[in-house]
Amino acid sequence: MTLAPDAVRTMFDRIAPVYDAMNRIMTAGLDLRWRRLAAEAVVRRGDRVLDAACGTGDLAVADLKAGAGKVTGLDFSEKMLDRARRKAPLEWVHGDMLALPFADATFDAATVGFGVRNVTDLELGLRELRRVLKPGGRLAILEITQPSGVLKPFFSLWFDRIVPLIGKVLPGGGAYTYLPASVKRFPDAESLVGLLQDCGFEQVGYRLLAGSIVALHTGVAA
Repeated sequence: MTLAPDAVRTMFDRIAPVYDAMNRIMTAGLDLRWRRLAAEAVVRRGDRVLDAACGTGDLAVADLKAGAGKVTGLDFSEKMLDRARRKAPLEWVHGDMLALPFADATFDAATVGFGVRNVTDLELGLRELRRVLKPGGRLAILEITQPSGVLKPFFSLWFDRIVPLIGKVLPGGGAYTYLPASVKRFPDAESLVGLLQDCGFEQVGYRLLAGSIVALHTGVAA
């Protein structure tokens, strides 16, 4: 299932009121810990940090707690940003990760939590992140990945069957049918390493979390 950008934006506008609750349900509350790990992996004290596809702002807040001097959260869903603004008085910007409204070499670090798989052109999105990072700037991408081995059947049952059923009783529940499809078409962890390197990042590596269901990729702008 591939949706046009406007359809994705509308979908996230609809699920904004239940987005945080569903994140906690789907991850048994672990998503906040994963966001903290992502922030701590790349944020240094005093950094100017971009949290792209920030959603309701949890990772942007984690960036601030990790020591950032200034955090800018960007998302293309105004309803998501409305929720984010209630969490912290940061700079919240309505914008598209495929055309970031910032000058070259603006940020010391950038984070993306569970957002890159929703862009229509992943390579362009990564190149935009590289463009707005200073040389030596650090990037962290937190994203769901497809596990192999013993966890694969449990992952399939949860994301393909149970999550969409939960979503059906919530506003905008169609998003939770879209979620499994978006994960399946997203590059696996090793492939994302190569794409990050092609897009101008070096020292690229990743860490698997939650038994390989989530991957935390990091890299440095060349």
